Amino acid sequence: MESLIQTMVDRNDERERLSAFVTAAEGRALILRGETGVGKSALLDHVAGLATPEHEVIRAAGVEAESELPYAGLHQLLHPLLPRLPGLGDGRRAVFDVAFGLCEGRTPSVMSLGIAVLDLLALATEERPLLLLLDDGQWLDASSIEVCGFVGRRLTGVPVKMLIAVRSDVGSRFDTAALPELPVAALSGEAAERLLDARHPRLDPRTRRVVLNQSMGNPLALLELPSHLGGDHARRTDGEPPGAGGLLPSRRLQHVYGVRIERLGATVREELLRGALDGAGAGPGGSRPAGARYRMRGTDEAVAAGLLDTDPLTGEVVFRHPLVRSTVVGLATPDQRRAAHAHLARVHRDDVERRAYHLAASQVDPDEEVAAALEAAAGSATRRGGAVTAVAWLTRAAELSENPADRSRRLGDAAFIAGHAALLDQARELLRADPAPGGADSPATVVTSAYAALYEDGDVRWAHRRVAAAIEDLRQTPHGSPRADPRDGHGSAETLTRLVNLLLAISQYAGDATLWDRTGRLLDSLGDRVDPRSAIYRDAWSDVVRYGTGVHERVERAFTDGRGLEPWDVSRLAVAAYHVDTLSRYRPHLRRAVDREVETGAVANGMTMLHLIMLDQLAAGEWDEAERTGQRALELTTSCGYALFAHHTRAYLGLLSALRGRVERARELQAVTDAWARPRGVGFLTQITDAVGTAAALSEGDYEAAYLHAIGITPPGSFERYAHQASRTLLDLVEAAVRTGRLEQARRHALAALDAGLPGVSPRLALITYGALAMTTADEKEAEDMYGRAEADPAGAGFPFELARIRLAHGVRRRHTRGPGAARPLLARAAETFERLGAAGWAGRARAELRASGVSAGSASPHPTALTWQERRIADLAAAGLTNKEIGERMHLSPRTVGSHLYRIFPKLGITSRAALRDALGRLGDAL
Repeated sequence: MESLIQTMVDRNDERERLSAFVTAAEGRALILRGETGVGKSALLDHVAGLATPEHEVIRAAGVEAESELPYAGLHQLLHPLLPRLPGLGDGRRAVFDVAFGLCEGRTPSVMSLGIAVLDLLALATEERPLLLLLDDGQWLDASSIEVCGFVGRRLTGVPVKMLIAVRSDVGSRFDTAALPELPVAALSGEAAERLLDARHPRLDPRTRRVVLNQSMGNPLALLELPSHLGGDHARRTDGEPPGAGGLLPSRRLQHVYGVRIERLGATVREELLRGALDGAGAGPGGSRPAGARYRMRGTDEAVAAGLLDTDPLTGEVVFRHPLVRSTVVGLATPDQRRAAHAHLARVHRDDVERRAYHLAASQVDPDEEVAAALEAAAGSATRRGGAVTAVAWLTRAAELSENPADRSRRLGDAAFIAGHAALLDQARELLRADPAPGGADSPATVVTSAYAALYEDGDVRWAHRRVAAAIEDLRQTPHGSPRADPRDGHGSAETLTRLVNLLLAISQYAGDATLWDRTGRLLDSLGDRVDPRSAIYRDAWSDVVRYGTGVHERVERAFTDGRGLEPWDVSRLAVAAYHVDTLSRYRPHLRRAVDREVETGAVANGMTMLHLIMLDQLAAGEWDEAERTGQRALELTTSCGYALFAHHTRAYLGLLSALRGRVERARELQAVTDAWARPRGVGFLTQITDAVGTAAALSEGDYEAAYLHAIGITPPGSFERYAHQASRTLLDLVEAAVRTGRLEQARRHALAALDAGLPGVSPRLALITYGALAMTTADEKEAEDMYGRAEADPAGAGFPFELARIRLAHGVRRRHTRGPGAARPLLARAAETFERLGAAGWAGRARAELRASGVSAGSASPHPTALTWQERRIADLAAAGLTNKEIGERMHLSPRTVGSHLYRIFPKLGITSRAALRDALGRLGDAL
């Protein structure tokens, strides 16, 4: 095709801006947005022509047929750079291998994959600058668009330019990518006339007027319509294309191309159809992986008809315009399209997802081989963050199933995944399409209805009855029994596991001993039919005081052994890790998963993951980040209509506000959550609201109110069964009791924690148990021993707020027993931590104690050194004996970054080795 650059008119502003874009010193991204045929591709050609010989130009194009294949677009765009992957580290290469389906593993998040792409681009630009040109960006799959948006926003500092053309009449995730845009409008009347006269100078006046009227300033229409109206083409008396009156330019052009396509021989049309359905010949200069798309052959006739061009870079034939491709598909009969898809399925026999896509489109009648292929592809898509795609493929697999049992099972699987993808209406519709015999609800229907009742309305009691009854029915009706109907999923281990896990989640939210007892008896009756992971959830979620010992090792083994973990497996195991306070080590898993899942995957699991990330940030002292995460979770849960998750989020935001001394906001969130949860019997949330009240009162120094809130969770000296906040508020109850003179109750509660074995359950419980024992003993030697055990434990640095509270209590005690000098280091470190956390009430209390110990107000600054908050945390962890690798895992940094921080910390403290860290940090407090 003659380049449209040669006939480009009235694009001076666009060309000037694009020239500046190409020649700018720093990297950047830009979106070209305009209607079909307005000249976006011509502008991409223009930019390619502006590239200097030093540039490496890479072109790619989105294809509608691939818009459901995760990372297909990104693979096409990066394919020319993949030979450079050996230059990256093993970790970065593994990210690409997993994303592109070359090996199994946990799918990377948008952030981790985006960073890997940036590293690859930076490596490539060591040789020469890169110019990435992407046409038809609206057809990219959602996962690729997210990564392209992430990368495009971070190109500053690398010589990479990314130019993306998208249609204004087709929505895509590029609409919200926050990248700068250059709108490409239709030509003005004068410019349209100049372009038409330059390309078709001998048009008769009547035809010229019709073309100008019908093209509406669309350059492609101006170039194509005249040849259609002239020669031996049939015309109406007014010169309009037959059947084109009143159509937009793109529709008229489809008619123009359709006439040419219909004149081709059958073999050529078959070839064009295969190419169009598989994304072949995406556009001039387009990069594509060898063998990844269909290669059209024997198409000289189509080239002569102006439908195809030859790519000057690859020598392959490509469609002249995306409208040609869509017109080819639109003109084909259903039988022709199915035949083409069948052929393409054979071509892609080694690609699970692409083969399944084409097989599904090729089949009308039930076919078990095709249904099984779709089912396998759905599993692959789910693990790669494509739960929405998986629902569509499982639904199609059900339609193609040859027997009722397989159809029912696949519809149940589709409904299950749809529920986790926050598509509850679709989940219900899927199950209505497969009613159980006799009008009874199938187990799959019970899962979906109870799931919706729980998360949409918090109806824990009805949901518990439904699920428990379904499990009891399965228990009494073994697989293969004459009573079992294969259509309802009876005897299915997977169905049973889904019911069990849902019952555990319902019981956890209910927080009711009676319901938990019934759950326990029911699971005990199932014996070894309970999945080992479900057993972990039961022990962690129910009563960590009584069943939590050893859970953290079981969680670690499950994460280590579970390469094929589904999104819901990751979130459930992480919830178990939270209950035993080892969540920090799994935060990277959550971060990788959450960005992926909240976009196109298991959105509901993404909500849980956001809760967990927030809780880990709160525990680690990253309170600003925790607030941002909580607000993101609240927006997501509210927009999806998940009322339970929304109030769960409000409860955590209320707790954070209480810790920071924002008591008015804390009590507002507490009241809203409690008013929703208490009438419904959602004990999990009402316990958190009681914890919010306790924390708010402690922050204000109202110890009587704090005590009354705390004993509402559990009485002193005992830990209520199935009360998850009972152990978490151990220190709150003890401190409030001590401050209100209830020394006997405080001591009894601390000893009960020791007798219950809480130090063996989790590192946080060990820290606060020893702190509680120290606060409540009258024996000075025991107090120093317990305070020493709490403060010396390396795990304590991972819970800075609790550690600072213990140091504050220790400092107060030392001031009374050993004098002000002995108290100052402890009080100073406590004040520093509270100030950095933003715990206003606690910081004020620590500063007051410092003044009482003889430190003047002017010198009682909580920032005694030039160490940053991050440096101080690293120093504390290193002083506790952790290695750089262990510190990095705790703080989500690389060991090299930790080493760099220590290199800067040592001179600030006037030391030269790790061995001197502990004394140096102690001297900081003495200096106050």
